[in-house]
Amino acid sequence: MKSKPRVAVFDFTGCEGCELNKLNFENHLLDILDHIDIVEWREAMDDQVAEYDIAFVEGSISTPDCVERIFDIRNRTKVLIALGACAVNGGMNAMKNKQSLDTVREIVYGEDKDLFPTLPALPLSSYVTVDYEVHGCPMTQKEFLQLLTSILAGKKPVKPDYAVCVECKLDENECVYGKGMICMGPITRAGCDALCPSFGQYCIGCRGLVPHPNKEAMINILIENGLSIDDAEKRMDLYNSNEKDVVLI
Repeated sequence: MKSKPRVAVFDFTGCEGCELNKLNFENHLLDILDHIDIVEWREAMDDQVAEYDIAFVEGSISTPDCVERIFDIRNRTKVLIALGACAVNGGMNAMKNKQSLDTVREIVYGEDKDLFPTLPALPLSSYVTVDYEVHGCPMTQKEFLQLLTSILAGKKPVKPDYAVCVECKLDENECVYGKGMICMGPITRAGCDALCPSFGQYCIGCRGLVPHPNKEAMINILIENGLSIDDAEKRMDLYNSNEKDVVLI
């Protein structure tokens, strides 16, 4: 009988919301466990093993200890998957990168700042090779299951390269701009089935940017709908602080 893939789950700098989302699979959990062996996961078990077939990693890299750990995990796993916005693009943690590290340490730790080494909050891919990514804050269960199913079947997962607005149109949602809201859907990567707009909320951009986004046009839209340049910049930065070429007009 063929052994099941050994799967591990790790967390770095983040809220661990993506991990918690996996614990809420309910009806799908037993089906998942039929096809994999979870061999290491701090939130659910104490076991540890030497090597993994698949490692799901949540959180950004933001300390020297994080750097050592992610290299170690990468060396011991066959397939490494960045799980959620923090692991994929630095997430909200990356807003710290807009200030000097000394300033960040002083704000957080005060006079003890020198006791706590820190680095810019960066995605896993800044340090190691990432095989696949699951976007979102938190990641959606549907996308997680689609990716895991594809990997177990030996297929390449499909990664949407179009905007959330496309999913809104497919779902026949009323555009939230017509309701007086500010939405990042025009430049945010799809894959969530436009979850927030479908429930009457605006997209905050947690899935990161589409390939080759028209950032200048997005800034224009935000300003035309009532935001100041400063507030528009903050909206753009919320999940995209590691994007270096945002141009404000």
